[in-house]
Amino acid sequence: MAQADTYLLKAPTQTVGFWMAVPMAALQAFNVVRVVLDTEGFAAYMGAPLAAASDASWVLIYGLRTAFIALLVTVLLVRRDLNALKWTAFAALVMPLGDAWVAHQAGAETTTVARHVGIAAYLLLTTIALFAASRARAK
Repeated sequence: MAQADTYLLKAPTQTVGFWMAVPMAALQAFNVVRVVLDTEGFAAYMGAPLAAASDASWVLIYGLRTAFIALLVTVLLVRRDLNALKWTAFAALVMPLGDAWVAHQAGAETTTVARHVGIAAYLLLTTIALFAASRARAK
């Protein structure tokens, strides 16, 4: 059996990082549904309300990218690939931090900006947990 195959068989579902990643995928999938059902409401929720109804296309583009992220994280969870999950979580930090900055620049309420920062903090903790689990499993 190849090294990569044995890595996938070491019960990653017994790690905190794995289970912290599950709500990340679910939240992204939920956001896709929200974008489709209420584009304007979702833009306001994110802290960047639409200036005109014609701007809704940009929110739908965001939704398509969010769908990709939800599917990618789900695939990595199904494959139980902690190594790929840790790097995906690390790279994903740019999203909530960027969302916080954009919302702040758009004049969003402090609670909205804080929510984005809170998501970034959760994602950072998930990243740390995934790195720790990956390191422990490599021993």
